[in-house]
Amino acid sequence: QVLLVEWGGGLVQPGGSLRLTCQGPSKIFNSDVIGWYRQPPGKQRELVATTTGVGKINYSESVKGRFTISRDGADNRIHLQMNSLKPEDTAVYHCYYRGAGTGFRETWGQGTQVTVSS
Repeated sequence: QVLLVEWGGGLVQPGGSLRLTCQGPSKIFNSDVIGWYRQPPGKQRELVATTTGVGKINYSESVKGRFTISRDGADNRIHLQMNSLKPEDTAVYHCYYRGAGTGFRETWGQGTQVTVSS
């Protein structure tokens, strides 16, 4: 069983930055997908950014150029650097994993709240 734990959320002013971190599984295989989704208030969960075990990265159009996903191979932590934050980035951010560690079943973290407001 893979347990995902996120941290790093908080309250930030528009234009500010935050860095989210997710502790991923102990091993990430080439075909695994790990990354971030978010759920804005009153809306459905949506893709933010994902990366694979071989480093293929996918961003949603709404965050391209502002957010950067990265993986720390030493401890399998996934980071999401969020710059130039906007009020519409306000959401609960969830870590996501689908891969060999769970028989390719989707696994979600509990989420961390990001609020962008002046």
